Formats: sequence, C-alpha cells, structure tokens
Amino acid sequence: MKQAKSFLSVVTLIVTTASLCSTFVAENLFAEEAESAQAQEPDALWYERESVWNGYEQYHFTIADRPAYIVKPKSVAEGNPWIWRARFPGFHAEMDVVLLSKGFHIAYVDVSNMFGSPTAVEIGDEFYKYLTTDRQLARKPCLEGVSRGGLFVYNWAAKNPGKVACIYCDTPVCDFKSWPAGKGKGIGSPQSWQQCLQAYGFTEEQANEYTHNPIDHAAIIAQAKIPLMHIVSENDRVVPPSENTYLLQSRLAEFDYPLEVISVKEGTEKSNGHHFTHPDPEHVVRFIEEHVIKSMKQ
Repeated sequence: MKQAKSFLSVVTLIVTTASLCSTFVAENLFAEEAESAQAQEPDALWYERESVWNGYEQYHFTIADRPAYIVKPKSVAEGNPWIWRARFPGFHAEMDVVLLSKGFHIAYVDVSNMFGSPTAVEIGDEFYKYLTTDRQLARKPCLEGVSRGGLFVYNWAAKNPGKVACIYCDTPVCDFKSWPAGKGKGIGSPQSWQQCLQAYGFTEEQANEYTHNPIDHAAIIAQAKIPLMHIVSENDRVVPPSENTYLLQSRLAEFDYPLEVISVKEGTEKSNGHHFTHPDPEHVVRFIEEHVIKSMKQ
C-alpha cells in the first residue's frame, strides 16, 4: 500500500512538473512574441505613407511640422551612409539613384521659402537628430544643395561642421544679396527677395549688413576640412558663379583650402543659363562615396 502511494506521489510530481514546464515555456514564447511585436511596431508606424521613387521605397513623415522623406536602398551599405538633399531634390538626381544602388539612403526635409534662415537650420538640426538616432543613419552625411539650397547647406554646415562628411552643390546660391536680391549682375527675383527678408525678419538695410551667408563661412569650412565640390554654368544669369561659387572659392583660397568646381560652358537659354545636362555624374558619385565612407571610419 505504501509503495502504491509512493508511486502515485512520484507520478503526481512528474505530471505537475511537466505542467509547470509547459506553462513556463508557453509564457516565455508569448513574452518573446510580444517583445518582437513591440520591437516591430515603432518601425511600422514611424512613417505616414509609403511611395516609390525611381524603383526604391520612399517613406514620408513629418518633422518639426515640415514634410520629409527617406528613400531606402534595397541593400543597405555598412554604416548606413546617406545623402541629405536640400531643395529641388529631384533635380539632377542621377547621382542619387547610383548611390542608392550602392547602399546609400537619400533624405530630404522641406525648408522651402526659408532661404537657409536660422529657423530653417533649427529644423535641419531636428531632422538630423531624428535620422541619426531613431533611424540610426550615419553621423556624417553628404550635404547636397541645388540653387537656393546652397544657402541651407552651408549655413547648416557652419553651425554643425563636425557633422558633415562632404558638400556637393549644383549652381548654388552662396550669398542672398546675389540671389534673390539681385544686387549684383544677376537677374534676381523681387518676390523671392521679399520672402527671404520675411524668413530672416530683416529690413533691407539689415540684410545688406548680414555677414552669415555661405561666402562668410570660409574660415569655418576650411578649419573643419569639409571636402567640397560644386558644378556651375558659366553663363548662369540667375546665380552668377562670380558672385557665388567663385567668390566662396576665392575666400577659401585665403585659408589655402580647395573647392573643386566642375564648369559647364553654357546652361540652357530657357533657364537663363541656370540649367544644363550634367556632364559627369560618375565623378560626383566617386567624390561623395569616397568622403562619406572615409568619414565613417574616422
């Protein structure tokens, strides 16, 4: 009788232990699934809508009340390198498409009609912080500015020189007195000039005395040793290179610092010389790839 009771006790113990183990395993599996779902949930919710850009996934979201997006490569390169487009992000985008194929992200935040003002730069700061923390992109992007985008690119770089891998600009505005003010030999834009004054909160006199345009940042850029490349058209009557790129180049030369310039003889007549077919996209791709990758190893 005692042996039977002992046997029953052992069986009961085994069954109880098995039940507890099953419960423990089930609870752990449930917890792991819940953790996995929680880990995936933020990534599934961080963007507002998805589209396709040149065959690549494009994720749209809002930052600092401004529309923004990231274009994701099909295969991400080591270190999560990225290009930060400033203004007219679809113009001369052939380099960006090549860099996407090499694993770079393309990112953009809309700071249009802000002309590189301190407010625009602050929005850029928030955008950069989000991309390099929440989205875990590289700490040093290539800043890529087209036309008036040059104002934002250089003003942001001057405030954040240690966060820039390199700068590539296409017919960039480097002094708002040249464009949109039109105080030199360029055609200017009276309407855009009024928008610019409003963006900065300036009177005409205050704008004339302002000393924080890209042409004024030569010392900061040279000291930070940020690699630079521009492309310009020599007959550009909208953003004359002599008042913008070449003026910045001469000021950088005072610090023995180079600015590489790709010169196009003539832009289209329809665009007042401001637009043209890009003569050497691969050269730009090599420049960006070399310096972004180098910056990630430093």
